Amino acid sequence: MTLSQWAVIALLAWAHAAEAGDRETWVIAVDLWGNRSYETLELERDAATLAGTLDGAPLEGKSAGRALHFSVATRGGPRRAFDAETLADTMRGKVTSTPAADARHGSVHAFTGWRVPPRPDGPPRRHEYVPTDYSNTFSADRRPVLVVWPGDTVMTTTVDSGGVDEHGDTRALYGNPQTGPFFVGSAIPGDTLIVHITRLEPNRDSADSLDGFVGRALNTSLAVQATELGKLVRWTLDRTSATARPASPSPGLRDFSVPLRPMLGGLGVAPPFGFPPLSTGDTGRFGGNMDFNEITEGSTVYLPVRQPGALLYLGDAHALQGDGETSQFALETSMRVEFRVDVVHGRAPSTPRIETATHFAALGQAGSLEDALRGATSGLIEWLQEEYHLELSECAQVIGTSVEYRVATLAGRNVGIAARLEKSRLSGLHRIARR
Repeated sequence: MTLSQWAVIALLAWAHAAEAGDRETWVIAVDLWGNRSYETLELERDAATLAGTLDGAPLEGKSAGRALHFSVATRGGPRRAFDAETLADTMRGKVTSTPAADARHGSVHAFTGWRVPPRPDGPPRRHEYVPTDYSNTFSADRRPVLVVWPGDTVMTTTVDSGGVDEHGDTRALYGNPQTGPFFVGSAIPGDTLIVHITRLEPNRDSADSLDGFVGRALNTSLAVQATELGKLVRWTLDRTSATARPASPSPGLRDFSVPLRPMLGGLGVAPPFGFPPLSTGDTGRFGGNMDFNEITEGSTVYLPVRQPGALLYLGDAHALQGDGETSQFALETSMRVEFRVDVVHGRAPSTPRIETATHFAALGQAGSLEDALRGATSGLIEWLQEEYHLELSECAQVIGTSVEYRVATLAGRNVGIAARLEKSRLSGLHRIARR
């Protein structure tokens, strides 16, 4: 959808809301000495009176035509007075921030905002989104490509890690370009974004890999022998039989083929304020280039929301990948992707979680395998305490008898370790229902 189409839709929605007195949702960006801080503004208009919240803090104020004046005070924090002008789906103005302890030394900052289209009436919707460009960062500064709501389903496509689409055309800069971001209505920092992967299908008949190894996977003598490796290998995908084989195999691999198991290497949300936009080759608590081969059709991924609307990105699809992505590339290809989103309010995991039909896993991602192991184990303990209300001693007994550790990735700046539990092992425990 073009920006002009968005503007028409938003203008009509804004006019309807103003007439009906509905609650308006805005995302505002405050310029703090060159650093943008994003907040969720909820407004209710009653004649000339304003009420609502800013990131959950109550506000009060007045409106006169397109002009808005409101203030917010947080406990122990500064008082902030906003003066703004609205035009259709946009807002701009200034905010004066006055410290509670010293009213003489305030600061003034410019801000802008855009109005989130209201949630449509009726059941959840199915969206078809055709990308026109792609992102090489996980960023809060990129304008959302689509607004969706909990329960909605999105069908879209990705390019491969080199930016090549299903037609063989290069559409983006190499380095795992991502489709998105998708703004998830009602998601605010501190929530959990739930992404159900409902469909993953390669949409072309080729994939690319390498004939090398990541340095972490080899001892010194083999690393010396492997210095000449790292050449591109083209694979032929047979989407009918769901198999792949080298397109020009060497004699030893003449009869070698592997079954396809499509997965998403990249899935992440925008990082919080204070973090710069992160490369699509990086990982963290927000997800990112996780390259975990359990993120397949039918799996569910749980990510912590750090920005208004979460801002979900996805890409770097693989037709198949072994544990660890040891050749630096998996079978890199473009993909048709369908996913459904949900939100759990007020509960954000400290690390990504992945649920399959048989297992639940917490993913630790860090600069060393040891630190990634700590992150994965701690994330699994957190999940058991949250979902089953187990004491730390009880978690130790469950994990000590039942944990499975998988190497998710060795290929990036960070490595990944997944701590998994088979669901059947937990069948005798009482799981707390999500709200």
